[in-house]
Amino acid sequence: MAKVLMKGCEAIAEAAVRAGCRFFAGYPITPQNEIPEYLSWRLPEVGGVFVQGESEVASVNMVYGAAASGCRAMTSSSGPGISLKAEGISYLAGTGLPAVIVNISRGGPGLGSIQPAQQDYLQATKALGHGGFRAMVFAPATLQEAVDLTYNAWDYAERDRNPVMILMDGCLGAIMELVEFPEMKDPDRLGTKAWDLNRHEGDTRSARLLSPYFPEAILELKNTSQKKMNERWAQNDVQVEEFMTEDAEYIIVAYGISARVSKEAILRLREEGYKVGMIRPITLYPFPKESFRKLNYEQVKGFIDVELAIPAQMHDDIELEVKGRAPIYEYCRSGGLLFDDDGVYAAVKKILDGGAK
Repeated sequence: MAKVLMKGCEAIAEAAVRAGCRFFAGYPITPQNEIPEYLSWRLPEVGGVFVQGESEVASVNMVYGAAASGCRAMTSSSGPGISLKAEGISYLAGTGLPAVIVNISRGGPGLGSIQPAQQDYLQATKALGHGGFRAMVFAPATLQEAVDLTYNAWDYAERDRNPVMILMDGCLGAIMELVEFPEMKDPDRLGTKAWDLNRHEGDTRSARLLSPYFPEAILELKNTSQKKMNERWAQNDVQVEEFMTEDAEYIIVAYGISARVSKEAILRLREEGYKVGMIRPITLYPFPKESFRKLNYEQVKGFIDVELAIPAQMHDDIELEVKGRAPIYEYCRSGGLLFDDDGVYAAVKKILDGGAK
């Protein structure tokens, strides 16, 4: 298929349609508004349903209902809206229903700023909702990657009967790039789902009951099953880019838009003789732990956490894997203040030259 010039949010929306998503419910909030705007006309074109709910709470529960019918369903929001959806996302996990949640993140806390930020890392990876469940969290750094990750997200969600999150900052949501879309999936050919409450009466593959409530002993078994699923993710599903790390003495750790800007700084610093590389998590959860464990710590002199968040939210995950074997520096902006190539280059160069405090 020929490449198409599209805005980030709209590219995600089209990728969802092509993945077989046929239900969306959401509520307006900047900077993700182009997703529901696009789907409001695109979904009816393919026989799908778009609903602007009366609130974020209502919208995520509509997704809960649509997922229970076997439909590929999605919602999107940003910052405060994701907080309001947290209970419903936990109910999806508790009931064992697949859905895709998109967060085009903005500054915070509180009402914060409508400008881009990466201040929802902790929410997405540690506390997406109550009850201690986890979800796979994907963080694209290009719009093509956003298309591909969104397109495949339902395969993970349905495999695990668990929600999946796409976490992308508002900068990537707003920029335009050329993308190539995969083929359109036919929902009718995806097969009847075991959790589909619309199954015909003769289908006895599982009980026609979906519930987020379990007696204590059964709930513990479900929690144990979730733990084993998380371990399988860490073993089989980690996605990471390791950029020029083979001989690196300093390694930047960044994701999303921060990684894109950092890559430009690395190339400039390499031209000046600095041995710098980058670890870019694509799955924020599960975190790419092996990328840190296999490093030669006699060679690596330090790590630099580059994020659009103050304080740096990924720092603790990096520290858990580095285990004190090298110092961890930070270069961060927040509240809608963005990086630029020169700023990241200058900040990293200062660290490399021993000027970091």
